[in-house]
Amino acid sequence: MKIFKLYRVGFLVLLLVLLVVASVWSLLSGDINISWKQLPYVLQHADSMEYSVLMNLRVPRLLLAFAVGASLSLSGVILQGIYRNPLVEPFTLGISGGASLGVALMIVLGTAFSLGGLLLPVAGFAGAFVTIFLVYVLGMGKSAANINRMLLTGVMISFVCSSLLMFLLSISTAEDMHNIIFWTMGSLEQPDVRLIRLMLFGSIGVFLLTHLFAHALNALRLGEDEAIHLGINVKLTIRVLFVLASLLTGLCVSIAGIIGFVGLVIPHLMRRAVGSDYRILLSASFLGGGLFLIVCDVLARTLIAPNELPVGVLTGITGGVLFIILLSRKGSAWKK
Repeated sequence: MKIFKLYRVGFLVLLLVLLVVASVWSLLSGDINISWKQLPYVLQHADSMEYSVLMNLRVPRLLLAFAVGASLSLSGVILQGIYRNPLVEPFTLGISGGASLGVALMIVLGTAFSLGGLLLPVAGFAGAFVTIFLVYVLGMGKSAANINRMLLTGVMISFVCSSLLMFLLSISTAEDMHNIIFWTMGSLEQPDVRLIRLMLFGSIGVFLLTHLFAHALNALRLGEDEAIHLGINVKLTIRVLFVLASLLTGLCVSIAGIIGFVGLVIPHLMRRAVGSDYRILLSASFLGGGLFLIVCDVLARTLIAPNELPVGVLTGITGGVLFIILLSRKGSAWKK
């Protein structure tokens, strides 16, 4: 048992080291390559073009990639713990559909780029928030935390939002259609530093808060009745964690668009690596999600340079392949 504990701590340290390596790789890669030997020189010359590219473009993008990836993965592992279902991820509940509908509506109405471009993420967050509210009110019921009903309600709302989105696409102009499709593919090109700070501090804040519920999530693995016998307020725990995970996902979608599979695949990989103890799994998923999206972002910027792939395309391809590989292997890391 002691060896396993040391292994899990060692795995978290390994994730931190890989995160540092991936971050340096991200800062040095791009249209203007900067070697690691040049890095000290560039940092000492604030008037150089390389310094401007590094500090004004790559550092904000790196922070956003980490915050979004870590948040989506954290939301995924929380929701899988609440629903005790390995196929649940933030987007299963229709949050991305609601956000997409809000953004598409603003674009079709021609008001998307008002208020200095802030209306677009605001519309996305509003759409996600309305979806969260509907899933919560319609799914919870009057007397109990009916998690299966919430899940089905989320799936149905997702279908309705997708149909309404297709309707808006059918009546939009060619330019509006291009803007909607580009947004739904996900992008980390966010010029507003205020939104990047909000995303970063929001992800860290929710991460710290969820650690207060690690014991409750471990108890929920045994079932709701067992968790109640262990002294857990199941109804309150599920409500608080559901709202935290959903709002965090809504923030991600409103700022970076739809970046799928992170919340589904990374928790599975981390569960296989460190087990189902949420005292470790929450930290591993948070770090693993940030690392995964940073690597995907670097590949998106460099594979077909000088052009750039939508990062959501890469996460969909790599995440889908990884998930198929996990399913094809014998045994399952998921244990209730």
